[in-house]
Amino acid sequence: MTRFDGEMMTLSVPMQQLCPEFSVCGQITVADVAVLARQGYRSIINNRPDGEGGPDQPTSVDLEAAAKAAGLAYVYFPVATMMVTPAQVTRYQALCADLPHPIAAFCAAGGRANVLFQAVGCRVGRPG
Repeated sequence: MTRFDGEMMTLSVPMQQLCPEFSVCGQITVADVAVLARQGYRSIINNRPDGEGGPDQPTSVDLEAAAKAAGLAYVYFPVATMMVTPAQVTRYQALCADLPHPIAAFCAAGGRANVLFQAVGCRVGRPG
């Protein structure tokens, strides 16, 4: 748990920091977006296709609105399987380099977000 101005800040899912600039987690909620902003994240990447988890999964549109309201950059980059293509890897690396850091990426359980991080050689650029 992280403390911020005397207030407890916890996500609804565990977060795994892969490097100082990039962390991954499972499906976040709309309320988690504000927590991520208070924890210092500057960008969110959604690697989970809309509807994959059924009707209880927040939509990308809802998460993007929450991110904008919290002052975070938000990108919808859905990946349906753990098998990513070279084109996806190239696009993801450019995306990560351009986004403000640190970045929180998520999918159903964090696996695909982690696979993408590994596929870009653990290089997500440097904060600008």
